[in-house]
Amino acid sequence: MLLTVFDPWKSQYCTCPPKLTFNPYTGCDHGCLYCYASSYIPNFQNCRPKKNLLSRLEREATKLEGELISISNSSDPYPRLEQKMGLTRKCLEMLAKTDCKLQIITKSDLVTKDIDILQTVPSVVSVTVLTKDDNLSRKLEPGAPVSSKRLTVIQTLIEAGIPTTARIDPVIPFLNDDMYELVETLADLGVMHLTCSTYKTKPDNWKRFSKSFPDISKKLSPLYFDQGERIGGSTYLPEALRFDLMKKAKELTEKRNMKFGCCRESFKLNSGVCDGSWVIRNNL
Repeated sequence: MLLTVFDPWKSQYCTCPPKLTFNPYTGCDHGCLYCYASSYIPNFQNCRPKKNLLSRLEREATKLEGELISISNSSDPYPRLEQKMGLTRKCLEMLAKTDCKLQIITKSDLVTKDIDILQTVPSVVSVTVLTKDDNLSRKLEPGAPVSSKRLTVIQTLIEAGIPTTARIDPVIPFLNDDMYELVETLADLGVMHLTCSTYKTKPDNWKRFSKSFPDISKKLSPLYFDQGERIGGSTYLPEALRFDLMKKAKELTEKRNMKFGCCRESFKLNSGVCDGSWVIRNNL
């Protein structure tokens, strides 16, 4: 199946509304140091389309009944390969003929090429941006467009009338936990909702991160591996520190009249549905 239930493992900390998840591609070429999906998808850096993608989706789309479809959760729907193949666009064209709602989660500027489709269907685009510093974003996410390009994407989407949210996900102590300027910029652009989450380590992403940020990893190591807690296959920061980071993000967000949601953190801090899907406009 291409269209599957989101969070089939029923994570104790997941507060997302019921929805389906769909990944047009397997793997991702953004190369994000903190990526968790690389821990369970073989050959993750080799981004490739799903086998028989379009014919399979055509069959499955006939069974849809107005669900919310989240695209994508284990990869970005706009890898560099999309520029040549246009498969995500073809999938959107197919899904737009159903009565479903669409949620796009991306770091790519390629999403703006599909504004014409998104304007015809109840939808929301959530753009992940961790920092205003292009040098830092380039180091954290070497294959993805830098932060300034993503901020331009947000502006372009909002000006086109597409409901748009942002994700500061993950927040990493000593690296991007001073969120004030970024939150202010997102608010000025017209973002309606902000989702945040702390960095949750797995062996492979920690190896990548510590190699690229050796000094910061030395500071973080005792917080995760001595004082942190193991939850659902990942190592979390200590609960008190996570709460302080998410509370800070919430206060900055709500001060600028945006809604806030935190992702898989167990805290009752959300002022809007955690994934921001509440902003979807049902009447076009």
